[in-house]
Amino acid sequence: MPQQHRAHATRQAILSAAAEEFDRAGYAATPLSAILRRSGVTKGAFYFHFPSKESLATALVRAQEAVWPELYQRWVEQGVDPLRMLVGLVDDLARAIATDTVVRAGLRLSCESGLIDNDLPSPYPLWERVLFELFDQAGAGGLLRDGVNPAVAARVVNAALVGARIISCSLNRCTDVTQRTRELWPLVLRGIATDVWFEGWVGESRASSPLYAQ
Repeated sequence: MPQQHRAHATRQAILSAAAEEFDRAGYAATPLSAILRRSGVTKGAFYFHFPSKESLATALVRAQEAVWPELYQRWVEQGVDPLRMLVGLVDDLARAIATDTVVRAGLRLSCESGLIDNDLPSPYPLWERVLFELFDQAGAGGLLRDGVNPAVAARVVNAALVGARIISCSLNRCTDVTQRTRELWPLVLRGIATDVWFEGWVGESRASSPLYAQ
């Protein structure tokens, strides 16, 4: 048991160090030596857990991928309407990106998958599909303005959210990605949701968080 604990601790130290380095510099600019130095692990111990830098990067991508279904299910269980679920889910995603280095590094690596493993999926189609499903449900429930196409809304919102994340991560390692994301909603949802839904949501949002644009 102590040996298993040490092995687990070593693997976690490698993952944590790699997340810091990949988040800071990206995959191509991060040498294995930097990960070993930050983790305090020998090269032999590293290769006991990971056969290559590529396999380590893939493990981080998989770790961040595992976060999203849990967050999604948590919001499904809330029982709120699709648009409120969308806003709440994205808010949780942004908070995870801002505060969790493994999530942030794994996301960056998934966007650099061509340098690592072409079989790693891009996150953008997945997010767009989730957005579409929620907008489609909102349309079926009468929450969208006349003429709003759920597929178009999903593409536009996905692009806006990706842009907010990229700018935030470029400028300050995503520390303000939650604020940038929240600032989008009053502008974007005004043109997507019905007046009744939008006004109700604005009232709730202003009461609950000063980060939402007034």
